[in-house]
Amino acid sequence: MRIAVSGAAGFVGSHMCDRLLAEGHTVVALDNFLTGSPRNLAHLEGHTRFRFVEQDITLPFAADGAVDGPLDGVVNMASPASPKDYLEHPIETLDVGSTGTRRMLELALEKDARFLITSTSECYGDPLVHPQPESYWGNVNPIGPRGVYDEAKRFSEAAVMAYHRYHDVDTRLVRIFNTYGPRLQPNDGRVISNLMIQALRG
Repeated sequence: MRIAVSGAAGFVGSHMCDRLLAEGHTVVALDNFLTGSPRNLAHLEGHTRFRFVEQDITLPFAADGAVDGPLDGVVNMASPASPKDYLEHPIETLDVGSTGTRRMLELALEKDARFLITSTSECYGDPLVHPQPESYWGNVNPIGPRGVYDEAKRFSEAAVMAYHRYHDVDTRLVRIFNTYGPRLQPNDGRVISNLMIQALRG
C-alpha cells in the first residue's frame, strides 16, 4: 500500500514509518519539524519506498505533487504531544488539531483511503475513573494550560467521527497513553522520561 504519514519526524511517527516500510508499504512522510527532528528519519534516507516532504499540514499541500497519485492510507500523527511542546506552541497545537486534521481527512476522502489518527489519554482530562474505559467521557478543563492539547485532540476525534458518519470515510481512532522508547526526547516532560532522567541524575 501507499500511505501518507503526517508527523513523520516525531517520536512515534518515525516508528510508524519504520513499521510500514518493514511491512513492505510505500510511505510519503510529512512533517514541518515544529517538534519533530530530521535525525528521527535520517536512517531512511535513500530508502526506495520512502519519500519525505517538509509540509505544515495546516497549510495547503505543496504544489510539487507530494501527495499526488493514489493513496491507500492516511495516518495523521501530527501534533506537539509533550507538555513542554504544547505549552510552548499552544496556537500551533490548536491549529494542527483542527485545520490540520481537517486537511488530512479531506485527503483521505479525496483518495478514498483509510484514515487513522492518533489521539491521547488527555481526552479524559484529569480523570475521576481509573483505568478509563472508552465509554468514560472525561473530566476536562478546557481553559486550563493543558486545554490547548486536550481540546485539540477532542476536536480531532469529533472531526474524524463526522467524516466517518457524513462522508463514509473508513476511519480508525487510537488513544495513546504514556508511550516511551527510542527517540523520545530526554526533556520531553512526560512521566516515563521524567522518571528516567531524574533517576539518571541521582
